Amino acid sequence: MLRLHLTAATLLRVSAEGVATALVLTVQSRTGDAASAGFVQTAMTLPYVLSGPVIGHALDRADRPRRLVTALACGYALAIALLMLSAGRSPLVLVLLVAAVVGCVEPVVTALTGLLPRLVPARRLSRAYGLEASSYNVAAIAGPGLAALVAAFAGAGHAGIVIVAAAVLGTLVLPRLRLPPPEAKPRRAGLAQVMGGGFSVLGANRVLRALTVSTMLAWFGYGGFAVAAVLLGQDIGAGPAAGGQLLACFAVGSLVGALASSRRLTPDRAEGAVLAGLLGFGTALAALAVVPSLPRAWVVCVAAGLAEGPLFAATLMLRQRESPPDRLGQVNTTGGSLKIGASAGGAALTGVLAGRLGADGMMLGIAACQVAGAALWIALRRLPASAAMTSRGGS
Repeated sequence: MLRLHLTAATLLRVSAEGVATALVLTVQSRTGDAASAGFVQTAMTLPYVLSGPVIGHALDRADRPRRLVTALACGYALAIALLMLSAGRSPLVLVLLVAAVVGCVEPVVTALTGLLPRLVPARRLSRAYGLEASSYNVAAIAGPGLAALVAAFAGAGHAGIVIVAAAVLGTLVLPRLRLPPPEAKPRRAGLAQVMGGGFSVLGANRVLRALTVSTMLAWFGYGGFAVAAVLLGQDIGAGPAAGGQLLACFAVGSLVGALASSRRLTPDRAEGAVLAGLLGFGTALAALAVVPSLPRAWVVCVAAGLAEGPLFAATLMLRQRESPPDRLGQVNTTGGSLKIGASAGGAALTGVLAGRLGADGMMLGIAACQVAGAALWIALRRLPASAAMTSRGGS
């Protein structure tokens, strides 16, 4: 079952990770102006923040989770297909509406992580979460890479084909999963719990609160990494295309780090892995500000990825360890939504400050966010736990 889960989840994540690249290429090909693709990406991101907790809540409580997750994945695949067909051809208002639909159903890609405890025995969960983290890293490499590859050989207007195909293939695998219902019938929840149940768990549990705040700050900085990498490539005389090489090196390092953590990382070590990951990631990013050549920058980016891979795996483990069983899916989707929102805010700030700070200043600023995140992780873990979570099994 784990292999089927990873296959379906990775294919869907390849689609989700590659959609931005395919969208820009498609719009540029059809209109000659890629700027409008930014509005479409925003329209996809905003609904995610609200729909993520709702989808997580529904999967936590579904008696037939396979039917629900398959239906959501079908909706995602159909919406992505419509988006790629309409982008650059239909009126922008219509395209934005389709993009909003994509954002409403896309959280299923993250919500699949919350189903792992139903598929894997407890003794194998640590390895499963390491492999799950590597699934995201594989998708981060393959999604944009496949879209760019299709564009190079078949034309930019066809870049969306591979993104739609990955979504469809992932959806076709899902019906083969055997997903049992929740062990205990969850209590009925009001609207406040449906929308905010994940937030209440993240806020009330000391470890989850520290994890969420520290990683949000870290990802606020990470939102500007792509732009900083392009600027760095220019500064060291390798050209803006070198930024893509640096991002690829980082993704490869993350994949290796996640795979290594699948064998070595355990829930008991996860808290230490968060601290080590944030500090290691920040140190590597700071080193990028002083590298004199592209080959050395490649090495440093791989090192940054090696630190980030286990950090993500540890994040998934701690969410599973600290969340009530009937809230795990909602906690995963809520935490993911908060990180995406923080990253989007960091990317927006990068657009304002990049010209003033330059590559070196940007890298140091991003590194500072990681170190500050590590400091918050230490400080917030020392605060007393809320009475709302005195019982680990409460909801």
